[in-house]
Amino acid sequence: MCLGIPGQITRIISARERRAEVAINGVRREVNIACIADAEHPAESCVGDWVLVHVGFAMSRISAEEAALTLDVLTQLGEAQLEMDRMRESGRTGPMA
Repeated sequence: MCLGIPGQITRIISARERRAEVAINGVRREVNIACIADAEHPAESCVGDWVLVHVGFAMSRISAEEAALTLDVLTQLGEAQLEMDRMRESGRTGPMA
């Protein structure tokens, strides 16, 4: 299973090499935008786009609404994981009575 993390393209590093900077939850990373840049949507026009990032590649463009929803779900999953970890550490493994 692959997990794409929403990020917003903040600047183009190299249009020729199709490299851009993406802000992912406040952290900036360099990504390859070859999968989303083409003749109809050139690299220069990608600034501001929301994309799904996986292993250093912007895999697809998404709406701002979809990005917000996905980030919310990922936050909830992270919180659930933390709670499960706390339960394991305290020895509680089954439903609470």
